Amino acid sequence: MSILESIEKRRTYYALNKELPVSEEQVVDTIQKTTELVPDAFNMRSARVIVVLGKKQDDLWDAVYRAFDGKVAREKIDGFRAAAGTVLYFIDNNVVKALQEQFPLYAENFPIWAQQANGMLQFSVWTALRDLDIGANLQHYNPVIDAAVADLFDVPANWQLIAQMPFGGIAAQPNSKDTEDISKRVHVIR
Repeated sequence: MSILESIEKRRTYYALNKELPVSEEQVVDTIQKTTELVPDAFNMRSARVIVVLGKKQDDLWDAVYRAFDGKVAREKIDGFRAAAGTVLYFIDNNVVKALQEQFPLYAENFPIWAQQANGMLQFSVWTALRDLDIGANLQHYNPVIDAAVADLFDVPANWQLIAQMPFGGIAAQPNSKDTEDISKRVHVIR
């Protein structure tokens, strides 16, 4: 499959279940390899990932629900809880700060570059999971859930939670995508 076919196949899947089409080990190996391969500025390697599986997957989304004190619908959270696992994405701010000190001329750019690299990692993992016939979606419940996640998984204080990606077996296909006039967003100058 070409990279464009893989990207086209990647979609937001909300209807997930705990029935993975491959082993958990293959999922973890794929996430590890993808994390290793995604580039970032100055080779800073600021991205950190926690892969949550099994009972801890349920514990995570129960903690998310409690963190919102009922202000998020239980049905919505249960949809994420129904997944086989969740990838938690972080930035190690100690890495960013060290590079800011080492290269003061670029200091203000390192947090931006760390975010860019984390976004590339999220997209790459999402696409790689889909190549394994696994569905996923991307959530941003941080910073409301930061303390709960840190307590649950003993997350270092210098790790900043960026996103949460529930993944699992595909229980239902998403609606078809609307087509767009891409020329409104991509301009060609010759």
